[in-house]
Amino acid sequence: MAIKKNAKKYKQAVSPQALTTREKVTRYMRANKSRNTQPELLLRRALWKEGLRGYRIHWRKAPGKPDICYPSRRLAIFVHGCFWHRCPHCQPAFPKSNLRFWEEKFTSNQQRDERYKIQYREAGWQRVVIWECQLYQDLDACLGLIKVLHRGVPASWEVAA
Repeated sequence: MAIKKNAKKYKQAVSPQALTTREKVTRYMRANKSRNTQPELLLRRALWKEGLRGYRIHWRKAPGKPDICYPSRRLAIFVHGCFWHRCPHCQPAFPKSNLRFWEEKFTSNQQRDERYKIQYREAGWQRVVIWECQLYQDLDACLGLIKVLHRGVPASWEVAA
């Protein structure tokens, strides 16, 4: 005798109410991630393809938890989003509402980046900042820089980061 499986009962989809602009912005901003972003994944895939493996992701022992870190090479790579870190190359638009909040947010981000830069220099590490727009415009140049630093650089050559 065949046993009938209970049919799953689904709730009828209720048509969502129209969201206000503020709710849309809130939902959009909450979706932004700090780890495993698209530019970061793009760079990690390219590094893997080029054979530059053995990196640590968001290594907690390094200041600022760099996106990609080669501890044995003393190389830290930060993939900065143009909007959040105020890219000097593409100069993203400034938000039009809640200006005081955004000014404080961007200023604190830039000050934190500057602190990490000093900490890496004092520790004798190479620190590279790859901007989101640079990755999309010329991934090969970014990989070339990382390859040179991965091989090791003379003490006389300092990367402007």
